[in-house]
Amino acid sequence: MTNPRIRNLTLEVLSDNWYTLRKASFEFQTKNGSWQHQNREAYDRGNGATILLYNRGLGTVILTKQFRMPTYLNGNTTGMLIETCAGLLDQDNPEDCIRRETEEETGYQVTDVRKVFEAYMSPGSVTELLYFFVAEYAKEHKVNEGGGLEDDQEDIEVLEIPFDYALEMIKNGEIKDGKTIMLLQYARINQIL
Repeated sequence: MTNPRIRNLTLEVLSDNWYTLRKASFEFQTKNGSWQHQNREAYDRGNGATILLYNRGLGTVILTKQFRMPTYLNGNTTGMLIETCAGLLDQDNPEDCIRRETEEETGYQVTDVRKVFEAYMSPGSVTELLYFFVAEYAKEHKVNEGGGLEDDQEDIEVLEIPFDYALEMIKNGEIKDGKTIMLLQYARINQIL
């Protein structure tokens, strides 16, 4: 942290129950040269990775469906969300993480993963940097049923969906997850399917 427009930064831990919520107090130099005192809260849950599994021959993608409490609290009547497979790095590098998460959540064991970009998903309040991957899957890559880890209280449904239908699901509101929309649009723009 070497930005000369930031000074007198102090951090206070507000919560470290699940991950860490900090309050940052600092002075920020505006473009006219004056200094403003500001307070911000930042939630640090670590960095993560996500992947779009696709099958060119079948014209399908693998997505997951699971309960997401924050969406339930914000008007999603069931709390269920359709998403690309994803997880936190947990000390792994992004490629190892996404291979592990893919097998745990979807049951597919993929080795040829390709990083396509990285992005901050909610930079106004969350520190997480998300690494985005794509990989082709085939039936013979299926090594288990997936569904997540019981120890992590995961209860994940694995969905194999025609790619064009997944794009329609964005339009009709069935898919509302940002990372999933980004990867599906990436696949369309880059003519992966």
